[in-house]
Amino acid sequence: MKLTVVYENHAGFTKGLIGGHGFSALVEHEGTRVLIDAGTDGKVLLNNMDALGIEPGSIDYLFITHGHYDHTGGLKALLEARSEPLKIIAHPAIFRRRIALKPRRREIGIPFAREELEELGAEFVLRKEPFEFAPGLWSSGEIPRRTWDRVVGYVEEGGRLIRDLVPDDMALIIDLGDSAAVITGCGHSGVLNIVWHAEDVLGKPVRELIGGFHLGGAKKEFLNDIVERIDAERLYAGHCTGLNEYAFLKARLGGRIEPLHVGKIIEL
Repeated sequence: MKLTVVYENHAGFTKGLIGGHGFSALVEHEGTRVLIDAGTDGKVLLNNMDALGIEPGSIDYLFITHGHYDHTGGLKALLEARSEPLKIIAHPAIFRRRIALKPRRREIGIPFAREELEELGAEFVLRKEPFEFAPGLWSSGEIPRRTWDRVVGYVEEGGRLIRDLVPDDMALIIDLGDSAAVITGCGHSGVLNIVWHAEDVLGKPVRELIGGFHLGGAKKEFLNDIVERIDAERLYAGHCTGLNEYAFLKARLGGRIEPLHVGKIIEL
């Protein structure tokens, strides 16, 4: 398995790459190329894909981890850059209208209508349950919350705002034979819940956890819980993990954890 970070908060060290709030990564496994999320800005996404030698038409699947703008904002540009339809794996709830109240009231959901994307070639495969959509590549489906999670924002129902539990937060699980790797967009389900669920789905230990962990502002008890209970041998953290929170984990996990940046390549 080869993973290339395409969109991240930090640009890395290669000329021509652009950093920006959001996440996207290309996974190449068993002859299949799946792009995980599409970042926030389509121009940035396509710029980085071009700089990294990734043709939009070479993508076999797009896997959407959840329906927030910083993971779906590049969707339209990606579809427009292709000549063929694109299968998109996601949860049925990704198109819910989502609202944040801090630092001001604003829309934080997918910035495009489903019909608009389908006219451009999107073929949505929306399922709640875990399933293998290509050899060795699994959608986690909905992730049970056994311990704390990191949900944010609100949804509007019946004219009132209720807390968004982000049920569509999913992870990509990669079967590596005797173990598994997991890629999460933001980890709203809670990174411990995500790892445990992936191990239940495949019946194999998770050795690598990659992506955003959504720990910015997390209580120290949550961070200590990760240190004490995470079994993954390697963690690659970025996007919404939080700089102070990453530093806390680094001080305790040492070489088990590394930061992500645009252009970083992970081969397993």
